[in-house]
Amino acid sequence: MDITAQLAEELKLKPANVEAAIKLIDEGNTIPFIARYRKEATGNMDDAALRALDERLAYLRNLEQRKHDVILLIDAQGKLTPELEAQINAATQLQRVEDLYKPYRKKRLTRAQKAREAGLEPLANMIIMQASAKGSALDAAAAYVNEEAGFGTPELALAGASDIVAEVVAEDPENVADIRAFTQATANIEVEATDPAEKTPYEPYYAYAEPVAKIPNHRILAIDRGEREGKLRVRVGVDGAAATARLAARWPRRQGVFAPVLDAAIADGYKRLMAPSLEREARARLTVRAQTDAIGVFAKNLEGLLSARPVRGARVLALDPGYRNGCKMAVLDETGKLLDHGIVYPTKPRHDVAGAKREFARLVKKDHVNTIVIGNGTASRETEEVVSEFIAESAPELRYTIVNEAGASVYSASELASQEYPDLDVSTRGAMSLGRRLQDPLAELVKIPPQSIGVGQYQHDLDQKELGRALGNVVEDVVNRVGVDVNTASASLLGYVSGITPAVAKNIVVYREEMGAFTSRAQLKKVPKLGPKAYLNAAGFLRITGGKNPLDATSVHPESYDVAKEVLKRAGVAASELERGGVPDIESRVGSVGALAGELDCGVLTLIDIVTELKKPGRDPRDDAPEVVFSRAALSIEDLQPGMELKGTVRNVVDFGAFVDVGVHQDGLVHISKMANRFVKHPSDVVRVGDTVHVWVEKVDLDRKKISLSMVQGK
Repeated sequence: MDITAQLAEELKLKPANVEAAIKLIDEGNTIPFIARYRKEATGNMDDAALRALDERLAYLRNLEQRKHDVILLIDAQGKLTPELEAQINAATQLQRVEDLYKPYRKKRLTRAQKAREAGLEPLANMIIMQASAKGSALDAAAAYVNEEAGFGTPELALAGASDIVAEVVAEDPENVADIRAFTQATANIEVEATDPAEKTPYEPYYAYAEPVAKIPNHRILAIDRGEREGKLRVRVGVDGAAATARLAARWPRRQGVFAPVLDAAIADGYKRLMAPSLEREARARLTVRAQTDAIGVFAKNLEGLLSARPVRGARVLALDPGYRNGCKMAVLDETGKLLDHGIVYPTKPRHDVAGAKREFARLVKKDHVNTIVIGNGTASRETEEVVSEFIAESAPELRYTIVNEAGASVYSASELASQEYPDLDVSTRGAMSLGRRLQDPLAELVKIPPQSIGVGQYQHDLDQKELGRALGNVVEDVVNRVGVDVNTASASLLGYVSGITPAVAKNIVVYREEMGAFTSRAQLKKVPKLGPKAYLNAAGFLRITGGKNPLDATSVHPESYDVAKEVLKRAGVAASELERGGVPDIESRVGSVGALAGELDCGVLTLIDIVTELKKPGRDPRDDAPEVVFSRAALSIEDLQPGMELKGTVRNVVDFGAFVDVGVHQDGLVHISKMANRFVKHPSDVVRVGDTVHVWVEKVDLDRKKISLSMVQGK
């Protein structure tokens, strides 16, 4: 197989671009680096396209290796024919290769193998070929009686030969492919309760059936979980008679004394040998499909969360609510530095509201706080009411917002948090994390394992290795899209920079602490274990503000500094202009980018990126994200009425809708059917985590604390 041609055809890309991308990947270049700095070679593939290519490349290379191995294994048995070798080489899926190899795979002693060893294969061939025979099938079988091997009667010999036929039918690659497709197209998932009287979240599935081809992914995951917990029994229901008839149709001339024997062997081959494995395979395919989709949704949600707009200039009083152990407080300056911390007890059992308000007033005045952040966990609603009252009574200029505290406890108790703040207790670290999530969500959330951030569905049921890989890719893409200040970034953040391993990230921090702030990108070459390849991949994503070279604060790669300097020269401006906000009119100053690219021997796409960066150096793409929704007065679920219009923030996106924070403790659900005046295939096609949306209250269930919302007025 020509892998380059195959990828080009599948991904609708030019073969030359695919070949260049493969070469760059094989040379050890990272996806973010290739996407940003090798656009001419790849035809401007973005990181998503490059990751898709990389994954498919790995699959096809694995496929080719497996083909090679299977051909050698069959050849070693002396059974490889030119036709079989051609079939294997023509396969485009691993499943097809395994189907072709199945008849030759070494297996435990089967009934068919035992019959073969007893010399019954010629009789089996007579059954398959519907050979003419004098007398009955048993008369023909009498010639193959083998008492020593356990086939001492004609009946036993005929049964043994039938076992061989059944195995031949079940292992034929074309039969397997046909019945697999039939199963996938026609089977039902059938579910029942293990105890119909027990009350569980899985009651909707106590007597449930749905076609395999139509069952939605979130339902598959729910059923899988119910089965794992022992609450549901699940089977794949297939029309066995129809499947057997499909197999029998491959031998249209069933006549003579062996016809009923062949019919029975075909039926046995399906029921005993094919159906169980194909039904298991159908379940496994559903689970893989559902998990792949869920991981994709999780990845999109995480990207939205990490891409949220930083709230710059916020001096934050961060509150981590609680009941018995109180509400932990941390005051942070605009850079996230801890100024104060403490505990108040505004909720039960102490319910010291007055004392909490006095402490809020003291900290707001002393540390010039302008924003209050409240975690959305236990006691959040009660704490929010106290904060709202405090603002109304004493500090009307203040604003507050609720932040998702998922993963804060994971970070605060981690080894990383202990290293960063060895003198602070776990609760104070948790409150600090909440405040910093508002100030710079990306810088703070990278300290937490992506799986613990709490966006998505059924995350603990998913393949954790695959989930971690996919989410790690998202974090890497977002971090490099934004860029990192090498003099302020934590090792956690640096570890996601293109080409930088966690070990090298720690070395950068140690070097910075020992030698002082970096003043040029070139200094990075002195960091232990940061070699030439790592520097090539990383340099363009690491920013140095106020250094020797203004270009070091931009996304212009050092390899293109000469081009950038020439562009500035032709624009008639000094490099120092970059420190004062760039050159807004640079495009009109330099004229045609295409012509200039030719003169400077630079790719047009690369030059466009350079000019764009010089126009507005170090621009943060997160500034295009929706602004954070702040409040000054608390709402409760009791305040909501059908028809009420609200502004909210999307907190999570799942297969069936989106959960929106509208300023009460419970997030409301916008069902997929209420997201637009058109058909919506998936909620992520309409919204993503962090979006600000206008919604209308549809229904409020006070008893169950559930809020139904719509993004379409009157729908």
